[in-house]
Amino acid sequence: MFDTFKNRLEITGKLTTITALRISAGRSSEPIGSDLPVIKDALGHPLIPGSSFKGAMRSRLESFLRGINLNLAANPAIEEEWSITSKAMKELKDSYDDDEALTRKIIKQTDLASRLFGSPWIASKFQVRDLTVLSDTWFGQYQERDGVAIDRDTETAADGKLYDFQVVPAATQFEFKAVVENAEPWELGLLMIGLHQFETQQIPLGGGRSRGLGVVKLEIDKMYWLDVNNKPEKLLTYLQELVNSNLGDKLPSYEDGKESKQKWTQSLITYLTENLPKNSTTTTHTQS
Repeated sequence: MFDTFKNRLEITGKLTTITALRISAGRSSEPIGSDLPVIKDALGHPLIPGSSFKGAMRSRLESFLRGINLNLAANPAIEEEWSITSKAMKELKDSYDDDEALTRKIIKQTDLASRLFGSPWIASKFQVRDLTVLSDTWFGQYQERDGVAIDRDTETAADGKLYDFQVVPAATQFEFKAVVENAEPWELGLLMIGLHQFETQQIPLGGGRSRGLGVVKLEIDKMYWLDVNNKPEKLLTYLQELVNSNLGDKLPSYEDGKESKQKWTQSLITYLTENLPKNSTTTTHTQS
């Protein structure tokens, strides 16, 4: 599945914090400073892990897919609810001597979310770099907020439970870079829906979301699309262009992926419509 290069979509843009952002690095052991500092890079600048962005998108898309059919998105936190458990994977490997046939079987039994985002048995097609801060939008300052745990019996502040935490100020911008490779049209459609959720401020990031933190807005600048499936001459041309280009250049082989967003989204709707049993919204079924 992943041993042959077929296509590639490069996405760049910026992510803006609409409200303050808190992605904690865990409780600090420093004698002076915030109890819960934010994640920083080696230079002390704020950083949004690519895994945080990707995880938030996956969670939202999984909720959409489960609303259609529960088997479309497995629960990554509970192995018993995976579309292929460790025990089932061992049984599959014991049953197939042909690697190609085994791969086809694994893909067929894998839930749709895992096909795009990955799982213990299949690699992710979607990669998100850590989002680094744009220096001209951040002025070297963090905001300090106070928090307190509430005693559920007295409904007042619990003794010794006062703490403080850092947040990245609103209006701070981060560089966004992502790549998806060897994706099917319907998988690209699923990705377009997830990105649109970030574009319309529908997916918050980090902690403190119940108190309004973490509202972000994604603005996509460029979407470079390359499809060389069954076109070896085009791939050879692309490889030559890569050698002679600089980082970030728009190569002649690239197409504007934004022009295909509607087509990919329609491919997802068509795929779901054609591959789901009737009256399957709330009914689970075993994939085979």
